[in-house]
Amino acid sequence: MSKVLVIGGGAAGMMAAYAAGMCGHEVTLLEQNEKLGKKIYITGKGRCNFTNASPLEEIMQAVVSNPKFLYSAFYTFSNDAVMDFFENQGMPYKIERGNRAFPVSDHASDVIRALERAMKEQDVRIRLHTQVRELLIEDDKATGVLLTDGGKIMADSLILATGGLSYPTTGSTGDGHTMAKNSGHKIVTPRPALVPLTTKEEYILRMQGLSLKNVSLKIKDEKRVIYDAFGEMLFTHFGVSGPLVLSASSVLSRHFPREYQAYIDLKPALSEEVLNERLLREFSERPNQHIKAVFQQLLPAKMIPVMIELSQISMDKPVNAITKEERRRLVGLFKAFPFTITGTRGFKEAIITQGGVSVKDIDPATMESKRIKDLYLVGELLDLDALTGGYNLQIAWSTGYLAGISIK
Repeated sequence: MSKVLVIGGGAAGMMAAYAAGMCGHEVTLLEQNEKLGKKIYITGKGRCNFTNASPLEEIMQAVVSNPKFLYSAFYTFSNDAVMDFFENQGMPYKIERGNRAFPVSDHASDVIRALERAMKEQDVRIRLHTQVRELLIEDDKATGVLLTDGGKIMADSLILATGGLSYPTTGSTGDGHTMAKNSGHKIVTPRPALVPLTTKEEYILRMQGLSLKNVSLKIKDEKRVIYDAFGEMLFTHFGVSGPLVLSASSVLSRHFPREYQAYIDLKPALSEEVLNERLLREFSERPNQHIKAVFQQLLPAKMIPVMIELSQISMDKPVNAITKEERRRLVGLFKAFPFTITGTRGFKEAIITQGGVSVKDIDPATMESKRIKDLYLVGELLDLDALTGGYNLQIAWSTGYLAGISIK
């Protein structure tokens, strides 16, 4: 029976510990926090969207960085296998919009309890309040760890599952990147991803708190469209957020610092021609009213003064005096409300980390390091990330499980 040490008690680490225990190894999981799964507790606003029920090919398309690397992991421990795992551990689940899977209870704590039960069944030993300072390596082989209190724990294999840099209060402080770098692994510069975006225009900040539903967001890199999606977004005191924006940030993150032109289609179901007819109808029904009054039928209150300002039409102008050119400008604003993206917020607000240990240093069939024998690296520590929708946790489960069952 070989001794396995798992460093990090998050999603990938707990799944790796379970899988290694299932294969007959003597497993000890080391976690620096006072409890396991601190980041899982806050995932999905505490509900924990733990995977996605879409076909694997679609899940692959939602992976932003290095999707091909994940073939072995995803097909070894698929989303269907993940859902079966949690159900078998006494956690019924439900599928919501976008094929997102949640515990029936809507409590992230149920996900953690299921993992704890699974590890207990495999006699995994858990040590909390235990922080690793460095990996012990001899002749390019992992042999154990040195703790911050000076103690050593020896092992036949190590699984490094310390996470990225997002939500540092949960313990994701980049220690794993340092350990990996010190043992010869290349680190792709970490960046915040699935993170709110900052904007240039003052009028965006004036709409703070306004949420838009059923809109399209298009982002251009000069003339090329690099992001185009439909959904919800939110204006904030620094820029924009919400599901549409978070997913966009993962596409843009690696290209900052620079500016991008963004456009919101406020009426994506209507063509410009149909929208023009709608405006004409609204204007003809209230010919003597000011444009502000007519806009109350078409726009949220916080957006009305901004739209009027951008259209360069006087707020007091009666709609029967609005010219064809002015109406054309209004239609253009409804279909392409403009703003400029300048960057992202920081790791404290990022759901995940983009970048990390280069996957070129990892064997995709086993998750073992190509540089250090008997060292396995999994989860968000690696340069792997995906859009919102349960995909990032699927990466954690799949890579953790694959590492656990691959230990010799």
